[in-house]
Amino acid sequence: MAADSLALKQDVAYLASDELEGRGTGTSGNYAAARYLQQRYRALELEPIATVDAVSCAIGKDSADALRRNIESRSGSGTGVTPHARPCEKHFFQKFTPSSQVLAHSSLVRFLGTQNVVALLPGTDRELRDQYIVIGAHFDHLGRLTFGALDPGAGDAIRNGADDNASGTAAVLELARLLSRRPLKRSVIFANFTGEELGLLGSQFFVEHSPVPLEKIVAMLNFDMVGRLRDDKLIVYGTETAKELSDILESSNTTPVLKVRAVPGGSGPSDHSSFYNKNIPVLHFFTDLHDDYHRATDDAQLINAAGMARVVDFAERVSRRIGDRPSPLSIVRHAAPPPIARASSGSRPYLGTVPDMATVDAGGLRISGVTPGSPGDKAGMRAGDVIVQLDGKTVTDLETYAQALYARKAGDAIAIVVVRAGERVTVNAILGKRE
Repeated sequence: MAADSLALKQDVAYLASDELEGRGTGTSGNYAAARYLQQRYRALELEPIATVDAVSCAIGKDSADALRRNIESRSGSGTGVTPHARPCEKHFFQKFTPSSQVLAHSSLVRFLGTQNVVALLPGTDRELRDQYIVIGAHFDHLGRLTFGALDPGAGDAIRNGADDNASGTAAVLELARLLSRRPLKRSVIFANFTGEELGLLGSQFFVEHSPVPLEKIVAMLNFDMVGRLRDDKLIVYGTETAKELSDILESSNTTPVLKVRAVPGGSGPSDHSSFYNKNIPVLHFFTDLHDDYHRATDDAQLINAAGMARVVDFAERVSRRIGDRPSPLSIVRHAAPPPIARASSGSRPYLGTVPDMATVDAGGLRISGVTPGSPGDKAGMRAGDVIVQLDGKTVTDLETYAQALYARKAGDAIAIVVVRAGERVTVNAILGKRE
């Protein structure tokens, strides 16, 4: 059975509709999307697995109540947990209330109530069904906020996030439909995370309050922006986070073959990294950035539904090979990226470049675009430039770029060396302020 491109298209169309106003975390549109996901899982006869109150289940109700009273006495805010709910009752919603410390980098939200949506497909093998694969995607986007947007001039326009990440959410729903028709030997948890755009909040909460023991999770497959397949090119991160994954991917890539760009590490700015940080092998599927990323123009009519179906079919074959193999995967730990140095004072610096996350061998950081009116734009930077030096520091990838950038502050003048059409060009920029 192949993935249904029409179903994928319809799911993206609803999730990225103006009715949901961009699914910003904590908004009514985000909650409506969560209800939609819950209904779809119920229709597939999947099982609820989340608890009403994961904290109480994890540490005991009395300890949890004491912890909340302590937090509320300092914050003056409620937790949003119903006082008489049975804390360990199973539901599709994994509710949580991130603290102000978690959102300190935002200043937009305080004590925000929100929810992940999770569902269980039990495995068929008596020996393996207590092991799990997590198949996940974040379903939140920017909503009407300019925080994180690359088109701040659009003001409070709805940023629907059709590719980011209605596409990944639709892919998870379609995988749930396909796998429920013929379940795996191992069990599968389908997880839709909220709060990714605010800093991987939902996936971090999941791994800290997992409905199953983390040591029983054999792999996590993440889908973030899989709606713009072009020229058969698919990027897969985490291909060397387990010894067996490269062979599994190669054997799963059958006709029509995708041109897979394999990226070995399991860290990165999406929800898979929350799982890899807990020593769980991961794969992250991604069809690359584009000019509509984090802009109000990321709409459903631009989605390549047929391409999404090909990604889902590929991912189903990968899931079956992981879910039915006799032994679990063998985790491989890669060195974590170095901590990013931050300016000791002043505002966060802003250049306005959009990194090309697909290019890993450019000899620097290739940029796929520059935000109009940004400091980088004013300095004359262009899409296709490869940044090789910033403020006298060598740039080889996103981490070294961030190290150099965040060592400075807004208002600083810096020199940037880029390779453009085979020549080294130096541009001078005055860093802006990122709110």
